[in-house]
Formats: sequence, structure tokens, C-alpha cells
Amino acid sequence: MPKAILRLGIVAMSRPPVTQWSGRVLRPVSVMIDLPPLEAGALMADRDGVQTVYLGDHELALHSGETRHYIDNLMARQPSVWVAMDNDRIAVVTVDPYEGEALASDPERMVEAVPMPTTLAARLDAFVKEHHVDEVFHKRKRVPATSADAPRAPRILQPQAKWVQTRGRSGRGPLGKG
Repeated sequence: MPKAILRLGIVAMSRPPVTQWSGRVLRPVSVMIDLPPLEAGALMADRDGVQTVYLGDHELALHSGETRHYIDNLMARQPSVWVAMDNDRIAVVTVDPYEGEALASDPERMVEAVPMPTTLAARLDAFVKEHHVDEVFHKRKRVPATSADAPRAPRILQPQAKWVQTRGRSGRGPLGKG
């Protein structure tokens, strides 16, 4: 199964806490197709306490078997990239909307859908055009049973199909009689 690996730069934003009991939380806000010459964790901007941080680069794997999902993403009103984080570490980056939805079901993980850059959308579209194969849905048809066929599961068991009645180990009935 052909696949392509792209490297994306992840940018996050941290706002001042609203209450004294909460702390700063990094939330992914954008992805970059062109990687900047910055170290992971570098502060990009700090305005009025709102910090923009470069989280580093992460790989985005495109699989040819998931092109139908990529088409659904590209056809959406706003194509997105899903960035999943464990604490302040990038865990997964995907453009598959169904994988993004599944990642969001984990309460321990922060998952954000960020807007897809147009250059990434163009690359994704080219990948889909190269590898997409339409799969035709085939509905199974039931084969009716004929009277000549043996019944699959009789409703009433015949006497010979019931549990075998044994007479015990020695061949005698219960309590050694018979």
C-alpha cells in the first residue's frame, strides 16, 4: 500500500489562565508546511500574555487505502488537520477526519482541528488523484433454502439428537443398580 510522509511544523497558543486554580495550556492553532529554523518549544510571539509557541515538527503519513476519507476532508467547508497532544507533546497528526474524531474520544488527550493550509490541501489532492480507487459496494443477497436442503437448525430436536444418556462409569445406572 503506497504511502507518503510529510513533515509539518505545529504552532500552538497559550493564553493566561482565567482563574487562579488553572494553569497555562498549549492548544494547537496552525500547521506549517515549510518548517522554520526554530527549536521545538521556541517562543514565536508574546502579546498581552498570549504566547505563540513552535512545538516542533511531526510527520503526517498519507496512506493510499484512506483516500476516501481524505476526499471527505477536502470536500468539507473547512478542510482540517487534526493535531492530538498528550500533555505538551505532539502525539498524532492526521488529515483523516474519522481518525481525528476517534482521537477526540480520548479524554486524556487534547485534539484540535486546525485549518489546512492551501499548499497542504493541494498536495493531499494530488496524492488522492494518484492513488484513489473507487470501491463498488456489493450487497449480499440471501440464498433461499429449498426443501431438498437439510434444515440448518431444527426448532425441535429429534430424540436421537438429544443428550446421550449414559449409565455411569461401570455401565450401571445410578447408585450402582441395573
